[in-house]
Amino acid sequence: MQSWRFNGTGKPLVLEEVEVPHAGPGEVVVDIKAAGLCHSDVSALDDPEWMASFPRLPMTLGHENAGVISEVVPGMGHWRVGDRVGLAPLMPDGDAIGYGAWDGGYGPKVRATDANLVRLPNELSFERGAMATDAGLTSYHAMVTRGGAQAGMRIGVIGLGGLGYIGARIAVLLGAQVYAADVNPATRLLADEIGLAGVAESITEFTDKDLQLIVDYAGFGTTTAQAVETLAASGTLVQVGLGRTQSTVDTKTIVFKQLQILGSLSGTQQDLTELYALMRGGDLNPPINRITPDEIPDGLERLRKGGVVGRIIARYEN
Repeated sequence: MQSWRFNGTGKPLVLEEVEVPHAGPGEVVVDIKAAGLCHSDVSALDDPEWMASFPRLPMTLGHENAGVISEVVPGMGHWRVGDRVGLAPLMPDGDAIGYGAWDGGYGPKVRATDANLVRLPNELSFERGAMATDAGLTSYHAMVTRGGAQAGMRIGVIGLGGLGYIGARIAVLLGAQVYAADVNPATRLLADEIGLAGVAESITEFTDKDLQLIVDYAGFGTTTAQAVETLAASGTLVQVGLGRTQSTVDTKTIVFKQLQILGSLSGTQQDLTELYALMRGGDLNPPINRITPDEIPDGLERLRKGGVVGRIIARYEN
């Protein structure tokens, strides 16, 4: 089979012929039906700091996947050929599909273990199932598991891209009053679609709203500082975005407001299961830009240039 192979930072993805994977002990094989493109892969291509996540080269990228199980070994009988699944990329035991030793979904088949597999409800398309495994999982974990979002809260969201759109919509569906900020005017036009109480270029426009929680899905340094400035007393900042790896914040504000600052990374199988349940009603439908697997490098270039609204998803016809 042919897969898009990563050979290191500064090198383009190469379409190479690779062996068809087969399930080893404790594994299944999943035929990929949809693979989401993530800015993390752009970072891996551009930023040498990401090489620590890829001890084996070459390898197949793609950590946002959904598909159908096509091979099951003895001892994995709780799964069946034909089961629809989402593939959570970052589990505690390190089975990180699309990273490390585990080839990802920029190829038609992957190996997976119980640590990765979550049943995909029939009501959800493979595209939405794939989107949820990383963008959705990360958004949900930050907003709900780390941030504690619930009905009646006043919540701020910074960045309405692939992660922020989902996080903001989740908070709205939970019954929160949500205010968001994004520098992209086109993205701010999604305010009504998401159900926002307000939208602006900077979260500081909502200083008077006494925001109890702000989730920064952008992480451009200044956004983190603005979140600290904007939060109400005893508020919580959840940092997700890594647009920049450093930020200068006002420590006096943190102390005098008694703020709490939390980091959030990926999520758990339970998060993804709960997210799929939330998505079954059809009220969480982020924009999807569909491409073919042949267009994956072009799709990553679109992400590199910025301005993409929603998620780019490669759809396999296998």
